[in-house]
Formats: sequence, structure tokens, C-alpha cells
Amino acid sequence: MGPLLIANWILFFAVVAYALALFTYLIKTRIQFIKLGKKEEFDNNVSERLRKIWVYVFGQKKLLKDKKSGAIHVMFFYGFLLVQFGAIDLIWKGLKPGSHLPFGPLYPAFTFFQEIVALTILVAVVWAFHRRYVEKLVRLKRGWKSGLVLIFIGGLMVSTLLANGMNMIWQGHAASWSEPVASAIATIFSFMPSIAAATVFFVAWWIHLLILLTFLVYVPQSKHAHLIAGPANVYFHRLDHAGRLKPIDFEALENVEEGEEMPPLGVGKITDFTQLQMIDLYACVECGRCTNMCPATGTGKMLSPMDLITKLRDNLTNTGALVTKQKPWVPTFAFNNTKGNQIAMAAGLEGATMDDIYSPSLIGDIITEEEIWACTTCRNCEDQCPVMNEHVDKIIDLRRYLVMTEGKMDPDAQRAMTNIERQGNPWGLNRKEKENWREARPDLHIPTVKELKKAGEEFEYLFWVGSMGSFDNRSQKIALSFVHLMNEAGVKFAILGNKEKNSGDTPRRLGNEFLFQELATANIDEFEKAGVTKLVTIDPHAYNIFKNEYPDFGFKAEVIHHTELLHELVVQGKLKPEHAINETITFHDSCYLGRYNDVYDPPREILKSIPGVELVEMKRNREDGMCCGAGGGLMWMEEDSGHRINVARTEQALEVSPGIISSGCPYCLTMLSDGTKAKEVEETVGTYDIAELLERSIFGEDWQPTEVEEEESILQ
Repeated sequence: MGPLLIANWILFFAVVAYALALFTYLIKTRIQFIKLGKKEEFDNNVSERLRKIWVYVFGQKKLLKDKKSGAIHVMFFYGFLLVQFGAIDLIWKGLKPGSHLPFGPLYPAFTFFQEIVALTILVAVVWAFHRRYVEKLVRLKRGWKSGLVLIFIGGLMVSTLLANGMNMIWQGHAASWSEPVASAIATIFSFMPSIAAATVFFVAWWIHLLILLTFLVYVPQSKHAHLIAGPANVYFHRLDHAGRLKPIDFEALENVEEGEEMPPLGVGKITDFTQLQMIDLYACVECGRCTNMCPATGTGKMLSPMDLITKLRDNLTNTGALVTKQKPWVPTFAFNNTKGNQIAMAAGLEGATMDDIYSPSLIGDIITEEEIWACTTCRNCEDQCPVMNEHVDKIIDLRRYLVMTEGKMDPDAQRAMTNIERQGNPWGLNRKEKENWREARPDLHIPTVKELKKAGEEFEYLFWVGSMGSFDNRSQKIALSFVHLMNEAGVKFAILGNKEKNSGDTPRRLGNEFLFQELATANIDEFEKAGVTKLVTIDPHAYNIFKNEYPDFGFKAEVIHHTELLHELVVQGKLKPEHAINETITFHDSCYLGRYNDVYDPPREILKSIPGVELVEMKRNREDGMCCGAGGGLMWMEEDSGHRINVARTEQALEVSPGIISSGCPYCLTMLSDGTKAKEVEETVGTYDIAELLERSIFGEDWQPTEVEEEESILQ
């Protein structure tokens, strides 16, 4: 072994050791930062969590929602995994010239496969560069950092192929089918003497090694931390129902002993988030898929789900530097002027006070109140996220802090809260009139629980009418149509009537957890008194909260949406749609019915069962469907910035030229109806609930869907 080769070995181990030390330090500091969050109970169901790793990490399920970007990422992901064996082979050749990995007779196949993989990755690099800098997709950032990574990856592939070509000249190997690219390079540069080829080989070898180690150090302190945090985030992701909000334990707050710190109501500073929530922040890919689908972003609001996560991540990094006094950016000689490193150095000085060094307000300086209140809680962002980040629960936690700690809320929303607290509905109408909607159709049998008990009769379903169905003129028609259909099918049901309170979805999504829990407790008591075992509702928001969140407070009953029950009755032959509705109909998916609960098919199957109906889908449908704008309590707030979400969704519906826009939610129907009026097409495009359409198909009654005049909604 010559002196140059010995020097190469020494330098190799020194550089690798330094890079590994930096990488280990970075991982350790990020873990320290995450541990600043609150501890959380964790269900360590290993088999289920490994299944999710298989599906979402190795199966790339979320990424392939966008076919083009997904294909590029699959090429990068698997290509990069496989090409590491080629990197090991190349390093071997540089440390022990004239040899290679001991694969015996399989080595030619190995090198051929490695070259194919390298070429595939180069194709992916060019494709990714084109989409980011030529096509200029709105959701993709075009800063130097993204370009640098593509250069890193491309440089790794080119240096590998060049080094292998030079090695063939240096070692005197003939051109081979197993290394077509390297053979071509060797043929082109065959005029080079052996010593020159060896020199170029080691230059390419060191370029490859330095890029590889630089990338190793760069990954934990860039958006590419998702290569580590992403799989961890998928593994630790919740196993319970998607979108379920976790309750605040108010009893525990009451039992805090004197001298103990009172736990916060919501999140007012970054360390109020849980450790599992913080993993989200470092897992973010910054791919922009969440922001691309966000109804708030798409209509010109301040909120961007991606920016929300990255701003929280940066705040966590700076706060972590302050508390732990660990510099977050290395090597420090190159990054001492970064904010995080400056904070860490200042925190390490004698007599330093944290508030003087770094004390921005999480709500206000980092995340604005406008961003917090712009979210419709539709979960389109979460559905798109390839690393399974959860944005909505963080926003709700911020709202909880604003509402319950600082007493801040939009005046219109506060009015709705007060009305719900006093009268059980957002308008403040007399709670004693909640069952008066029955009077519009005296021909229908709509008994209350009290009336049935007095008559000694039983019921199978409790029909939760909700505030919209009880008081809003337009939504009352939906409730009456549904009742008509249940009467026809012989379904035994009852309503709570004036004893029905608000479900609590609006207070909970607006951050008033205390009011929600009061309502939930009162409702569950009423359900138990009535002996409820099955509950059906026309309101997807109530459906979701009863089905997925009330069980936290002891509620045990089967919860069904009215479209599910109607579909079941049609399948059983108890409801027979016979009269044709000769219309082109498009169906709008309610977020709380679809993305929250995966109910997509029942309403569509009902429409398909109606003679004459031509069902056409909007471009954004099913899990990609856009929110109507009413979710998250925003039904009760004015949109003061950008375009109206309901109008944007209506425009998407109108693109497929429907005669009717249908939905399975009274809130959605109201928003879409307003949208048709805003677009001045209400005379030619009707808006109807699934129950109304099915009722007309079964009973006929000279159905003229596009000409029916609707009463003015109470929401007007």
C-alpha cells in the first residue's frame, strides 16, 4: 500500500468521522427540541404501525395521489435506496483499487442494475427540475435550497458513472455489457494514460464522497429531515379516528394543587404542543400539496397549511436553541450568524435572560389570528400530506387558547356561542319552538320521545334534527323529506323535540371546549333517559361528533347519516324510486361526511337508483372534494378577505354543467344555494339534498326541480 493510498485512507476516515459526528449531534438536538413538548399517552400497537410504514412509506400511497410528482418521488425514493449499494461499491474501489464488492458471478448483473438505477435517478432529477423551474408549479418553492438538492443528487449519479468509467481505463478493463455507461465513458476517454485516469477517478471519488456526506449533514437541518422524521411520524401517527379532537380534562385542572403550574387551556406557546405534534413539524416535506388543496389559500386568505407548519417548526428550533443552549445549525464555523445559533450563544452567556433573547408571541408574532380563524377544518391538507401531518388539531389548540385563555373570538362567532349557550341554537331563537317545524307537514308522523313513551310505543332510531333542520326554513324541507321517506319505509323513529340541544360541534371547532363538554354531557344524559341505541341525523357535523368524539364522554350508540339509512332502505326495497328526474346532477361531498368518515358511495348510489338521473362528477370530488366554506364554525363568521369559498366551490360545480347540485348536508346546501345566487344561475341550477331528490322520485308530485321557488333561509 503506497503512501498516497494510506493518506487517502486517513483522510477518508477523518472526513467520515467528522460528518457522522455532525449528523449525530443534529439528531440529538432535534430530539431534545421535541422533548420540550408535553408527553402524551401512546398506543404502541407495533403490528398496525408497521403496516402503516409499509403502506405509506414503502407503498408511497399518499404521494401517488399526484401521479406525476408521485412517480418522480418513487424514482428518487427507491433509486436512492438501491444506489447506496453502488456507493458502497465505489468507496470500496477507492479504498482498495483493483477490487470490488464480492458478489462473484452476480457482480456484472449488479453493476448493470446500478447503472440503470443511476440513469433513472438522473431522469427524475431533470423531470423534477422541469416541474419546479420550467412548469413553475405554484405549490413548489423555487429557492436555491431546492435546486441545491437536485444538484446534489445529480452530482452523486454523474460522479459515480464518471468514476466507474475512469476505473475501467485505470484497471485496463474492456468495455462490458454490464456497465454500458461507464464503458461508453471509458471508450470516449480511451486516449488517457492510466495515471491520468486514476487521478480523475479519485477526483470523482472524492466529489461523490463529499456530496454524500454533505447531504448526510444537510438532511437533518433542512426540509429533507422528512427522510428521518417522515417515517417516524407515520409510525407514531394516531390509530384512532382521523380528525378526532382530544378533550381537555377540566377535572384535572380543578385538582391542581397550590404551587403547581396550571396546565394551559389550548396552546399559547410552542412547548404547549405535545411531543407527537412536534414530530409533525420536522416531518414536513414542504411539497405544498396541503396548501394547494386548502380552500382558504385557494380563495386568497392568509392561511397556508404548509407555512403554518414551517413557521411552527422554525419557532420550535429557535425556542429549542434558547432552552437547551444547543446550536441548531452546523458546522458552526459556517452558520454562526444564523438566528438559531445566535440565540444559543446568547443563552449561554452568564446572566442572560430568555425573554430578552427570544420571546416572540406564538399567536401574533409567529401565527396570526387571521390564519387561525381562516381554517374550515376540512382536513383536505391532512388527506394530501405524504408524511401524515395533522394541521387541524394544532389550529383548534390555538383557537382554544384564544377563546378560553385570552377571551378572543370573532363578534359574530361569539354571538352564536352565546345563543347556543342560552337557547341551544346559533340564532338565539326560543328553544321551546324547536319542534314547531313538524307543523309544516301535519300529514307526516313525527313523534317525540316523550309522546311515544306516553303512548307506550318503542322507537328504533332517534332522529337528531339539529339547529338547521329545526329552525332554518330551507333545511326544514330536508328534515321533512327525510321523515316522509322514513314514514314510507316503516322506520320507527322519534325526535327529542324541545329537549334537543346543540350537538356542540360549532363550539368545539371554534375553540370553546368548555361549552362543548357541557352540551355533550347534557345530550348524553338525555340520550340515556330516552334509551337511545341508534341515532340518525341529516347533519354530517353532528354525525361526526356523535360517532367519533362523544364516545370519549361515555356515549354508546350506533350513529348513522341519513344518506346511509336511505341507501340501505333502497337496497332492501323498502323505498322504490320510480318517477324519473331527467336532470344532470353533480354531488358535493361534505367534508365531515367524506374525508372525516369515508361516506362517499351511499349518496351516489341513491342518485344512480333514480330513473333519468345523469350523475356527473366535479373535477374535485370524493376525498379531493373542496369544502363549501361552512366548516370549523365559519358558517357563523363573515369572510372578510379574498374570495368567498362557497362561490369558488359553486364555480367548480358549474364547470360540469349540472341542472342540479346535490349534497347530503344542510350547511353545504345553504352555501351552494348562496353560491348559485352569487353566480346568478339559481333559476337554472337547483340545489337539493339527496333526501329531497329521492322523495320526489318515489312520490312524484309533478317534480320540476329547476323551477321550484325556495323560501328565504333564516341565514339570509
